[in-house]
Amino acid sequence: MVRVTRSQRLRTAALLALPLLAACAAVPSAQPQRSPAPQQRPRSSAVPPSKPVPPPKPVFRAPEIQRLPGLESVIDKDAAALTREFGKPRLEVREGDMRKLQFAGEPCVLDVYLYPLRPGSEPIATHVDARRASDGLDVDRAACIAALLRR
Repeated sequence: MVRVTRSQRLRTAALLALPLLAACAAVPSAQPQRSPAPQQRPRSSAVPPSKPVPPPKPVFRAPEIQRLPGLESVIDKDAAALTREFGKPRLEVREGDMRKLQFAGEPCVLDVYLYPLRPGSEPIATHVDARRASDGLDVDRAACIAALLRR
């Protein structure tokens, strides 16, 4: 009986694995490969360019008007009238046809939202929010308006 040592077995395994490893190796080609040139689409005059579709026109929605007791001195007024009553707004924001004016005093902050009643018309006050100046908690709107008019 022939005895095979461990080192002989390893050598034999390595020799048997060589052809497998060689099959995985990359063989350089004689000429470098070039990437194919990008193909250009043939221009056809048979189909004319299409006209872009304009975006849909926004649909006007008349605003709901906040009709609560004590808001009569603000609701339905335009920005000029509100500025005469309360002074220069602390903040003025415009977004589309909406306008927000913010008036502030020591007791409270008053946000007045102005919207046009018809397309293209002057925005008027349709909604009012009020909060305490110190902590931002909601307060009575009419009381805030009265406090800001007294100053």
